[in-house]
Amino acid sequence: MSMKARAKTRLQVADYVKGIQSGNRILLSRAITLLESSLPSDRKLAESIIEKNLPRTGQSVRVGITGTPGVGKSTFIEALGKYLTSQKRKVAVLAVDPSSQKTKGSILGDKTRMEELSRDPLAYVRPSATHNSLGGVAHATRETVLLCEAAGYDVILIETVGVGQSETAVRGMTDFFLLLMLPGSGDELQGIKKGIMEMADGITITKSDGDNLKRAKQAQLDFQHALHLFTAPESGVLPKVVLSSALEKKGIKETWQLIEDYKTKTTQSGFFTHQRNEQNLNWFHEQIDVLIKNKISQQKKSKATLSGLEEKILSAKLSPGKAAALLLKTMKLTF
Repeated sequence: MSMKARAKTRLQVADYVKGIQSGNRILLSRAITLLESSLPSDRKLAESIIEKNLPRTGQSVRVGITGTPGVGKSTFIEALGKYLTSQKRKVAVLAVDPSSQKTKGSILGDKTRMEELSRDPLAYVRPSATHNSLGGVAHATRETVLLCEAAGYDVILIETVGVGQSETAVRGMTDFFLLLMLPGSGDELQGIKKGIMEMADGITITKSDGDNLKRAKQAQLDFQHALHLFTAPESGVLPKVVLSSALEKKGIKETWQLIEDYKTKTTQSGFFTHQRNEQNLNWFHEQIDVLIKNKISQQKKSKATLSGLEEKILSAKLSPGKAAALLLKTMKLTF
């Protein structure tokens, strides 16, 4: 097909908006693909689609879910998703997969692992490659959340890669951050990372069944005690620890109740809205950084200047701070 023919068949903003707001999952997927594209024309179209859908966003509960490999994130998320759809709630799962630094490809296996949930008419599962985005989170995840909300999904579950800074990035775009932990992995308190524990709004101990149950109950006590030792959370709601077994379908309802109670309390205190506002402002400032870096990398003149400044830094002729200021001056971006 020629470029001219493709241009004729290209959908317009109104087509996407109508399709998304009517719950058309095919058009929702196509719009998300535009968000993930590096082509300027696709990004421009995607931005227009988001702008038109903004009035229908913000009504969901956004839940980040993290845990070490082997904790059973996908199994747990599928069980939680099925429970929510049984309650007639529409659920979108954004499963962020790690990308190869060489090929930029990813396994994208979550749709396969969540096969039953993927077939549910009230659920939408979207695997997404991380590429080189900060913290291992797909660069379009925030925009994808908005489009899913516009499509009527009232619960958004974002699964992190579970390594590096992905947890911090996902925490910065969700209302509730759930940490999944395993029982019986030795002395649990020795394995606790204070940073991730302090970010958690709740903890669910997975695989709490069979021979694991006794160890899981002890881990529950250990974690709950550890949480009391940390600084009080900004939300004012002390995180709780629940036991779950996706195999026995136990603890799923209790985990969701934990999230519901948190939302109720933070909405009443005003923290829920405050946190959303802070996240939007942080997103704005992050995008400024991204746009400036993209502008520098796209201009031929700045590329040459950048290369020259790098050489001067390596030869100790310029400090990195001075070199950065010179680069911005060259681009007429002085501050």
